Amino acid sequence: MKRDYLRKRRAAFGYAFKGTGRLFRGEAHAQIHLCVALCVIIAGFGFGINAMEWCLVVLCIGAVFAAEAFNTALEKLADKVSRETDPLIGAAKDVAAGAVLILSIASVVVGLIIFLPKIFAG
Repeated sequence: MKRDYLRKRRAAFGYAFKGTGRLFRGEAHAQIHLCVALCVIIAGFGFGINAMEWCLVVLCIGAVFAAEAFNTALEKLADKVSRETDPLIGAAKDVAAGAVLILSIASVVVGLIIFLPKIFAG
């Protein structure tokens, strides 16, 4: 019984990693977010941000990736349901994309709050 449970958990992680790979290989916006995240991480090391700032940066990066993944999942599911133009499906896709945009803007604001003082300090 325990062996079966562990096998199922391992498989679940495998599906999650597979989905993450699909996200970053197949979605242009996720690739852009990844490039920006890498730049922010490099800047974090360069400016020597503190532990609390790292926590905020990591949370923002993770949240944007998760939002992009949910958006992608919703779009794929909606496309499977109907390839025809449907105003409700279009609205759902737009709102999901808007959620990613809102979170991305909030993350940029957090980044500015963290990095601008360090940039202007010299």
